[in-house]
Amino acid sequence: MAGKRIFTFNTISEFHEFRGFPKPEHPLISVIDVAPIKDITMEEPVNIVFNFYLISMKKGYNVKMKYGQQEYDFNEGVMSFMAPGQVFSIEPLAKEINQSGWVLLIHPDFLWNTLLAKKIRQYQYFDYSVNEALFLSEKEELTVSAIVENIKREYHTNIDQFSQEIIIAQLESLLAYAERFYQRQFITRKISNHRILEKLEVLLTDYFNSDELLQKGLPSVKYISTQLNVSANYLSNLLKVLTGKSTQQHIQDKVIEKAKEQLSTTALSVSEIAYGLGFDYPQSFSKLFKAKTQLSPLEFRQSFN
Repeated sequence: MAGKRIFTFNTISEFHEFRGFPKPEHPLISVIDVAPIKDITMEEPVNIVFNFYLISMKKGYNVKMKYGQQEYDFNEGVMSFMAPGQVFSIEPLAKEINQSGWVLLIHPDFLWNTLLAKKIRQYQYFDYSVNEALFLSEKEELTVSAIVENIKREYHTNIDQFSQEIIIAQLESLLAYAERFYQRQFITRKISNHRILEKLEVLLTDYFNSDELLQKGLPSVKYISTQLNVSANYLSNLLKVLTGKSTQQHIQDKVIEKAKEQLSTTALSVSEIAYGLGFDYPQSFSKLFKAKTQLSPLEFRQSFN
C-alpha cells in the first residue's frame, strides 16, 4: 500500500485555490463556511500541512476520527485547533454526512507585531491531538460562532486602520472562550477522564514495581502520555483540573510514596533507595523528598523509631 499523500499549504490563497474556493478577500485571514464544501473523496488516507493557524467548528464528517477510543458525538459541535506546521491526518469514508460549521484560517503574518503573536503560543490546546478536540454545547457553539461571524463581517467591510485591531480583539476573545470551555470539558466528560486517571495510577504503580525503573530511570511526562494515548499538554491540563496536580507532580508523588515505604520498612540506605527509584544522584532525591514532605529522608526514617 502506498504511503499517505501529503499536501502542504503555505498561504491561505493556496488552500482556497486547491479546494476551488473564491480568492480570499483578505490574504492573511479567512472564514470558510463548511456546509457547501465538497467532501474529500480521495481513496487513500491523506496528510495535510498548513503553515498557518486553523480553528474549526464542525458538525458531521465523512472522515474517520475518534476521541480516544470513542466515536465523535456528532450531535455536538466539535472545535479543533492547529498551529502552523502540524500534520493533520484524515481518512475519508464512503458514507455521506451533512456537515456544517466554519473554518477560520489565520496566517502568522496577520499577528505580526501584536501581543497576540506571543500570547497565542500559550494556548496549549493548539498542541493537542486531533482526538482531543473540544466538544461544544449548543450555547457554547452560538458564543464562538458569533465571534467568528464578527471577524468575517469585519474583513468583509472596507479594510481600514482599525480592522486589524478589531479582529485581533475578537480572536483574543475566541481563544479565551476556548480555554474556558476546555476547562469545562475536563470536568464534564467524567467517564473518559476518570478512566485516564485510573490508567495513570495503574501505569505508575506497575512502572515503579518493575525492572523498568532501574533500567530506564524515572518515567518522563512524554513516556506517560504516550502510554495513555494522549498528548502531554492535554494530559497535564486534564490532571490539573481534576486533581490540582500536573503529570510531573503525579510522578513525583509516586516517587515519594515508594520512598516512604522503603524508608519505613527496610534498612536500605538513602543512597540505595535513591538509585533504586531511578535517581542518578542521591542529592536530587533528598532535595525532592524534603520539598514534598518538609523532612529529609533520614528525618522521616527517624520518626518511625
